[in-house]
Amino acid sequence: MANQIQWWKYLISSMIFYTIIPLPYIQGLEFAKVAQLAPLVGLIIGGVLGLWDGGMNYLGLPVLTRSALVVCSWIVITGGLHLDGTMDTADGLAVGDPERRLEVMADSATGAFGAMAAIAIVLLKTAALTDIQADRWLVLIAACGWGRWGQQLAIAQYPYLKPTGKGALHKQAIRSYKDLLPGLLLLLGLSGLVVLLDNKRLFLAVGMVFAGSAIATLTGAWFNHKLGGHTGDTYGAVVEWTEALFLCVLTIF
Repeated sequence: MANQIQWWKYLISSMIFYTIIPLPYIQGLEFAKVAQLAPLVGLIIGGVLGLWDGGMNYLGLPVLTRSALVVCSWIVITGGLHLDGTMDTADGLAVGDPERRLEVMADSATGAFGAMAAIAIVLLKTAALTDIQADRWLVLIAACGWGRWGQQLAIAQYPYLKPTGKGALHKQAIRSYKDLLPGLLLLLGLSGLVVLLDNKRLFLAVGMVFAGSAIATLTGAWFNHKLGGHTGDTYGAVVEWTEALFLCVLTIF
């Protein structure tokens, strides 16, 4: 029973850290291991967005309007946490001198490249969602889950470039590849559920697994190639770009 209570405390801590969803204050919350439950938080965020999209569809809103409102709600629910990291990362990568990139990323002011990266993310997500007519709730859940599993993979696989910060906390929480398994099993289970509900969707289920795992892996690897490691900002960028590219690929299926 004690372990069960502790698990729920970890989940609430992760929800508070990664979202602005109002939750009751509970004494003894522990934020050191929030990264371990990031994929589960992603599935919850995707589920909320799926319900919101379904409600708007019931009211008869056109698909483009629904898609734009879903993407805006996506940003609001996460407090812009990952999108802010995406913008900072883009500003840093725009600097020609590799020695100054981390310094620029630490600057809270958003530059032109950061603004362009945010616009690109919003446009890609909105356009892809508009093209996805069926199973939108499922695609949203999968996108949020794979994005945060990509973050976990980057944390486990690559060095952290700063001595302190929120990213350093994540690096301490994800110490080995064993910490990636729960999130991966959740996402594989999601695809398995798709097949159980309708065996004609096997192609979609397999596509979700291959697209999600490949994009999550390559996105983190690309930022590592550019910077020689990761920071809290690049963890956020991995989430956003994995989500956006995953949605784009899923338009094929």
